[in-house]
Amino acid sequence: MLIGFVPLKHNNFYYKFTCGKKQRENCVLSGGRYTTKFSSNSDYQDFCNLYDSYPKEVGTIKKLNRFCFFSFFIFATVFLSIMKIKEIICALEQFAPLPLQDDFDNAGLQVGLTEVETAGALLCLDVTEAVIDEALTFNLNLIISHHPLIFKGYKSITGKDYVERCILKAIKHDITIYSAHTNLDNTFGGVNFKIAEKIGLKDVQILSPKEESLLKLIIYTPLSHADKVREALFSVGCGSIGNYNSCSYNSKGEGTFRAMEGATPFCGHIGEMHSEDEIKIETILPFYKKPEAIKALIEAHPYEEPIYDFYPLQNTWKQAGAGIIGSLAIAEPELDFLKRIKDTFKITCLKHNKPVRHLIQKVALCGGAGAFLLPQAIRNKADAFITGEMKYHDYFGHETEILIAETGHYESEQYTTEIFRTVIKETFPDFTLQISKINTNPIKYL
Repeated sequence: MLIGFVPLKHNNFYYKFTCGKKQRENCVLSGGRYTTKFSSNSDYQDFCNLYDSYPKEVGTIKKLNRFCFFSFFIFATVFLSIMKIKEIICALEQFAPLPLQDDFDNAGLQVGLTEVETAGALLCLDVTEAVIDEALTFNLNLIISHHPLIFKGYKSITGKDYVERCILKAIKHDITIYSAHTNLDNTFGGVNFKIAEKIGLKDVQILSPKEESLLKLIIYTPLSHADKVREALFSVGCGSIGNYNSCSYNSKGEGTFRAMEGATPFCGHIGEMHSEDEIKIETILPFYKKPEAIKALIEAHPYEEPIYDFYPLQNTWKQAGAGIIGSLAIAEPELDFLKRIKDTFKITCLKHNKPVRHLIQKVALCGGAGAFLLPQAIRNKADAFITGEMKYHDYFGHETEILIAETGHYESEQYTTEIFRTVIKETFPDFTLQISKINTNPIKYL
């Protein structure tokens, strides 16, 4: 449906026009609703002529008070892009693949359908009943959160706790909820990179890269199709090593086979032994890209039965993992550094251990609960370690080794919605995104 608001001659009222999808490209979004605003009487007349050309059952005109228009819709308007929810999810998972999430996690689709259309999304850190109400206020049917709404299995959903009430409310109002949690923490450019950006770290690297997450792919192909097979593999993400892509090793050899009855060989004849000059292509890929790689090589390879092998590697994968380590452009005194962290994250109370009177330049960090990375921060000779939350006993034993600062879990991840916005806008620049105004932090300070 389209809804157009048109000013009359005296500019006292707006008219609402609803019609089919033919005029969608001429509309803009206001508060999650399609709107077109005309600025002159001639525009209005053109609009009326357009309406008159439509069958009367297609559209209706209703008179709306101007005050109602401003009451129910936000002031800013952006160009409308409407699509299926699964397209938005696909963009997010290209950036933060679900297989990167930790074993305990439940990132991904939480509630709802993905084949339905959406005109905008609400971005938030946590899903609460108030956040769902906010989505309803903006007339949005998609909520994207950092923390999953559902962490455990439910045998019944009766509304006995806030999670169940959120599930029921979302289903009742046809709202889809999707979460990107530790997969967004562990991906390159994710949550920890955003924190590093906020505090001005340079030359950042992942503090604890993922182990045993890479595969080596070896495939044999005729000389005539080597380029085609290589390009197909590179197009799905094979061959990426650090700041290099399209990496492979190629060696020539000879392949032999005999095609039996029922085969349709690319070369050779049924029942005859055949040898073919071939190239052995070796490349590398993240474990989660294996299905895509198989599909790509089968489509590009000329043989009915292409030969390929996958081998697990023990190499460290520096493009994914937990935490960040980097350096400040200029070293800072400890107290100056702590005050800047407090201001950056808008913290009323910053917890830290006793300063040891040295300058801070090399900084390690982890959003959320990152105490498990403290030993690695120390091994990497960081001057300071920042995380969202730690236990009391985690502070002991490091008094002279490193400055520890605890920002609060919510505070450390409050900028995650900016990542969602950037990722989605890069693929769908006209898609409407609303960052939640609700502070879902359950911890309060006096």
